[in-house]
Amino acid sequence: MIGRKRRDAGQAFPIYVVMVAGLLFLVFAFFAVGKAAALRNGAQGAADAAALAAAQQTREDFEAPFLASLPGDMLEQFLQAHVVTGCSAAQGLAAANQADVTNCRWTPDGYRDRFTVQVKGLKPVDSSVIPGSKKTFAEPEATAIVEFRCPGWQALDFNDDGVKDLYIFQCRGAGMVEIAPSSPPPWSQVSKILYDVHLVDN
Repeated sequence: MIGRKRRDAGQAFPIYVVMVAGLLFLVFAFFAVGKAAALRNGAQGAADAAALAAAQQTREDFEAPFLASLPGDMLEQFLQAHVVTGCSAAQGLAAANQADVTNCRWTPDGYRDRFTVQVKGLKPVDSSVIPGSKKTFAEPEATAIVEFRCPGWQALDFNDDGVKDLYIFQCRGAGMVEIAPSSPPPWSQVSKILYDVHLVDN
């Protein structure tokens, strides 16, 4: 009888070892999945921040050419064809969020400028239970736009000399703003009314 109990115990031990190993594998697997999700979320935050930085920098850079276009009534031409430099600001925000910018694309779209930024997280998943995870990095992308939201404007020439003296802009969702080209208000006050910056779905 005692010998039978010992044999039963001996047979149960390998099963116990397999169960414990299986449970440990599941624990590590869940940990790896959780870590991958956290890294993905962090990298997505970096992509969002980088795309917004590109759009916001572009809005700031519009100050000089936008104001310069007003006296000669060249605003429409500026809105349809302009140079952007916003991608230069994307890397700083990505780096601050533990990622590198791998691609930044600018796409003009009428009164909108679209920036799509792809980043690569700096930390790999690096899990012992997921093959190849030492070289697996989160690589999400995000898109932000800077949009001129005041397509209806009125340009006034008080002296009939061909030089516009006042622009009155009606801006969707932001109200009205007046700009006298000879003494424009601070760009920081009017730029957020004239231009909207936000993320969009890819």
